[in-house]
Amino acid sequence: MSEHQTSLKEIASREAPRDQARAIGDIRQWLGISGDVLGTSGRLKRTFLYSFSSTAVLVGVINILNVISVRRDAPEVGILAPVIWEGSSWVALLCLFWIPWLAWRIAPPFVRPRWKLLVHIPADLAFGFGHVLGFIGLRKLVYWSLGHHYLFGNFFTYFPYELAKDSLGYALFVTGFTLFDHLLRQQTLIDTPGQTLTFDIRDGGKLTRVRLDELLAIASAGNYVEFVLRDGRRLLMRSPLTALEGELSPRGFLRTHRSWLVNAKHVTALKPEGSGDYSIELGSLSVPLSRRFPDALARLKEPGA
Repeated sequence: MSEHQTSLKEIASREAPRDQARAIGDIRQWLGISGDVLGTSGRLKRTFLYSFSSTAVLVGVINILNVISVRRDAPEVGILAPVIWEGSSWVALLCLFWIPWLAWRIAPPFVRPRWKLLVHIPADLAFGFGHVLGFIGLRKLVYWSLGHHYLFGNFFTYFPYELAKDSLGYALFVTGFTLFDHLLRQQTLIDTPGQTLTFDIRDGGKLTRVRLDELLAIASAGNYVEFVLRDGRRLLMRSPLTALEGELSPRGFLRTHRSWLVNAKHVTALKPEGSGDYSIELGSLSVPLSRRFPDALARLKEPGA
């Protein structure tokens, strides 16, 4: 058996001693904050940083305007109290920015299957509760340090109002992630006119750069994904398939099965298997097309696809 044909089970077993040391890096790569120059996490890191910076500035401006409004409408309150109120809200919100980001990574707006979008419901509630409890805790701490006592009022009376505002903010954050991600994808295409785009396959300290037109398909294999190349090589990378779907979908790759992504330009045949399922042929490689992915079937049946 050649090196590139080594079974996934054997490779996973061989890599097991390094799993603990690589776990943090794997999580950071999936979240898109590991800072790789190319590939998934490079674009996602910029998406996160641009979104976070924009949020910090925009929400900060709103908080400053709120302080000015309080000073105008209730001058007897003074300046310190509204600064504490608005500043604590700003800090708590930024500390919880990871919640909508993580939910967006799990279920971006165009994710398939659509039921994954339900993750945004508990994420929105967690963000709202966390924000309110966070700024209340910060205000109490600041007031205590100044020798005073902060009273928020009846939590269950004010929380629905705060939750409504936070839900709007949550929706804007998800929209911002999607917009920045789209713009950065387009910029990548603009920056490489007429060139064959590449993808970095990273396995520990090893990096293999391949051209996208050499990739036939990508298969999920537990904690790994396996890249199937036209020259017969099969390369592994520790990553969830969903992360690669987000990166490669705009570049002609289709999710045809919960365990498969295929390069649409290399599809040579579609064969019905019954019950709405199909078999996709990419040269000598056969890949399943599940009826649960009707968009992929429609795309492959388009003329010139």
